[in-house]
Amino acid sequence: MSRLKQLEARRRVLLGRCEEQREELAARLAQLSPAALLHGSGITRLGHPLAWAAALAAMLLFGRTRKVLTAVLWVRSVLAFARRASQLVGLLTQARAARAED
Repeated sequence: MSRLKQLEARRRVLLGRCEEQREELAARLAQLSPAALLHGSGITRLGHPLAWAAALAAMLLFGRTRKVLTAVLWVRSVLAFARRASQLVGLLTQARAARAED
C-alpha cells in the first residue's frame, strides 16, 4: 500500500504543478493585447518559416497532399524566377549607372 500512497502523492504534486503552469500561462496571455498578437510578435508574418510550415501541415491534414505539393513546387519556382529577375534588374541598373558616369 505504501507504493500506492507514494504514487497518489506524486500525482497530487504533478497536478499542483500543472495548475500553477496553467495560471501562469493565463496571466501571460491576459497581458497580451490583440494588437500585439497580430503585429508585435512578428510570428504571424507570412514570411516566417513557422507560418509556412503550419500552413503546409494544415493543408496536408486535409487530404489533398498532391495538390498541396504541386502548389508548393509551383510557388517555389515562381519565387526562384522572381529572385533571379530582381538580380538581373539590379545588374542592369548598376550597368546603366556605370554607363551614365562615363
